[in-house]
Amino acid sequence: MEIEKAIKKAKQNNQKAFNFLLNEYWDYVYGYQLKRIENENDAEDITIQTFSKAFDKIDTYNDTYTFKTWLITISKNIHIDLVRKEKASINSKIINSQYNTVYLVADESPSAEDKLITEQNLAKLLKDIKKLKPHYQQIINLRYFQELSYKEISVALNEPMNNVKVKLLRAKKLLADIIRKSDSLS
Repeated sequence: MEIEKAIKKAKQNNQKAFNFLLNEYWDYVYGYQLKRIENENDAEDITIQTFSKAFDKIDTYNDTYTFKTWLITISKNIHIDLVRKEKASINSKIINSQYNTVYLVADESPSAEDKLITEQNLAKLLKDIKKLKPHYQQIINLRYFQELSYKEISVALNEPMNNVKVKLLRAKKLLADIIRKSDSLS
């Protein structure tokens, strides 16, 4: 799938197009943030927020700019906002609660990663899940073992639903990669 075609499909809320764009640009945005802030966890959080915001506002994307530039601009602005918030919270004790509106969204049908994950032997799957970072283990657990909806996970983690969706998407991709690698070694 080419980028322009994926963007058009993403504007029509096509999940596969979102997955394609996430896979295509994740390393670039994450690498940019990692160089900028030199902290893996923070870089990953900002990258998740970047894709969450980009997918939420995909209809505002102007194709006179490259998609990569648009993503980096969003990422840069999120980082600047976080730095400002940190400075503001240090200077005052006011807690600024961001807009955490949760919308009811129908869960998408299983992706290729979903199918691969559910086909695995449970003991082996649990062993593979333990190879993920703790926050990815947690979101996989909430979704697949506790069978919570996106809305319930959003409430449990106190995170916007788009962040939950992007984080789960990333966790499934990483887990599927771990499963494929361990299967190829068997």
